[in-house]
Amino acid sequence: MADVGGDMEIASRLLSLAQDSELLIALFNPRDLLCYANAAFCGTFGVAPDERISWEQLMRRGYERGHGSRIRTDDIDAWIASARSRRGKQPFRTFEADLTDGRWIWVTETLQADGWLLCVCSDISSLRADERELRIARDAAQRAALTDPLTGISNRAHIMSQLERLLRQPRAAESPACVVGILDLDHFKRINDRYGHLAGDTVLRDFVRRVQPMLEPKDGLGRLGGEEFLLLMPDRALREAELMVTAILAAVAESRPLLEPADFAYTCSAGLTLLRAGDDTAQALGRADDALYRAKEAPCCAPAMIPHRPWGGRTMPCIGPRRRAATGWRPSCSVLHWARGC
Repeated sequence: MADVGGDMEIASRLLSLAQDSELLIALFNPRDLLCYANAAFCGTFGVAPDERISWEQLMRRGYERGHGSRIRTDDIDAWIASARSRRGKQPFRTFEADLTDGRWIWVTETLQADGWLLCVCSDISSLRADERELRIARDAAQRAALTDPLTGISNRAHIMSQLERLLRQPRAAESPACVVGILDLDHFKRINDRYGHLAGDTVLRDFVRRVQPMLEPKDGLGRLGGEEFLLLMPDRALREAELMVTAILAAVAESRPLLEPADFAYTCSAGLTLLRAGDDTAQALGRADDALYRAKEAPCCAPAMIPHRPWGGRTMPCIGPRRRAATGWRPSCSVLHWARGC
């Protein structure tokens, strides 16, 4: 029989030690809401005792007030987008950061399968300054290798590695589904041709800023290339994913990102699929890409789900409509198709 009293005493002692520690210790829930922070963390980041604040709100407030993490950017939205593309995507990661009070810290993040994240930071200011500059350069290079330079989110290599990690994870039959989606901006070439490539870049950045705040911390969003993006929604019920994509389509259709013309609007289409046991990357992306192709073929209308119909028993390609090498693969009935908005 477990010693309940002993376990409670250990938990109480651990909490007391954490509170008194000079380490910066914080615990975030699956929605990235701060649920616990010790005195050292609260003092550094300006958090009131028992305050409940999200990680994003914490970073924005620190940026505005000049405390906590030293954030070197003129565009806090882009910085948040880039940081979120890496945060909560690995079971364990480490990195270095500097604080506005001049300290240099070593940060560790431990992520549980259900989304709880433990952050522990230690002061490494005493390390040699010349070595620190080398580490800064190394960390910047590592971030650049994972980041799309235009939008600030995961690049193709990083988002594909996240998909591969999802595919490798063993899943019980009763586990929540994992949904993979490909999102593609409609008629993007026309935007570039008519308004110029700088306007096209503005639209791509606007798309990311519309979509990313709507995602959960464990979701992944990355740019595959051009105007095509990969969306990963692990442990997401199918209906929840449908509602999420409906909201994304509506938010994008309502955006007016260009100064000239002020009434300019754009839309996107999306194809979704459930990950299945035994899937590899090509199969998962193939079904999502096939769904996207069907969405592009649909008449322009308000955002709506198009019921899936197998292609009459015909074989379909493994990658998608723009890469049509026949492979004998048959699409799954779990594929969802979405019509674009006008």
